[in-house]
Amino acid sequence: MHFHRTKGNPHGGPDGGNGGRGAHIILKGNNQFWTLLHLKYTKHILADNGESGSKNLRTGADGNDVIIEVPLGTIARDAETGAVECEITEHGETIVWIPGGRGGMGNDHFKSATFQAPKFAQPGEPGIEGWKILELKLLADVGLVGFPNAGKSTLLSVLSAAKPEIANYPFTTLRPNLGIVSYHDNKSFVMADIPGIIEGASEGKGLGLRFLKHIERNSALLFLIPADCDNIQKEYDILLNELKQYNPELLDKERILAISKSDLLDEELMDDVKKNLPDVNSVFISSHTKQGLMKLKDLIWKILNES
Repeated sequence: MHFHRTKGNPHGGPDGGNGGRGAHIILKGNNQFWTLLHLKYTKHILADNGESGSKNLRTGADGNDVIIEVPLGTIARDAETGAVECEITEHGETIVWIPGGRGGMGNDHFKSATFQAPKFAQPGEPGIEGWKILELKLLADVGLVGFPNAGKSTLLSVLSAAKPEIANYPFTTLRPNLGIVSYHDNKSFVMADIPGIIEGASEGKGLGLRFLKHIERNSALLFLIPADCDNIQKEYDILLNELKQYNPELLDKERILAISKSDLLDEELMDDVKKNLPDVNSVFISSHTKQGLMKLKDLIWKILNES
């Protein structure tokens, strides 16, 4: 609140300016980021207040917005309700995640022909406080789907420069791993090693719901089933059912079946296995001998470009 006062005009009218808005907290997509690791130790993010209005009808400056750059596929949630507030899917996309409070109005705003000297001003809105969660769904061209110990990490390590932990027991992979797979003529595609699915994963068993969400982001799904399993068709059906129970739309994605550890098979056994394969694009591979890996990359590239 302020009134204009000068030597020549000791009884001037109201001239209090409006206040500036508080700073926004903004999420911005950046395709150069692959993880949220750069935010790991950033627990509190504080945006500036807007500045107060002043005399001579001067409006206060807005607060300086805080821009948080995140990888594509980032979802923002409210920590208390778990509700999804926004999602970043494109490079350069900006979303005002937490808006700054509106600035107040100076007393000049309230003057009228019958009320020429308002001795009050409207205060600005208070800032918003709250706990929020940023969650990343991996964006990859191909997602590896299979039971624990099916050879997914080994395949990723052979096809790309990724170095996932590999051992001969279930759930070696405790977090998703990304690898860039080189193809002809300096082309490449991104492959994600999703931790193993077990029967009941869609209900939260095993590592279940923590990782099924990452499969939603993949353009194509590569099912990996070892050649020495008892029934390839049965394992494929179980994996497919878990994806269906979690999100039926996952069944609309392109699917490839890779029979891993096929170096254990001779020609006669391989012919027997071929007779009972699901009706889906399939290839026999071995990460150990590199058998069929080029054929697999050709098939993946073809499907990615068709889809």
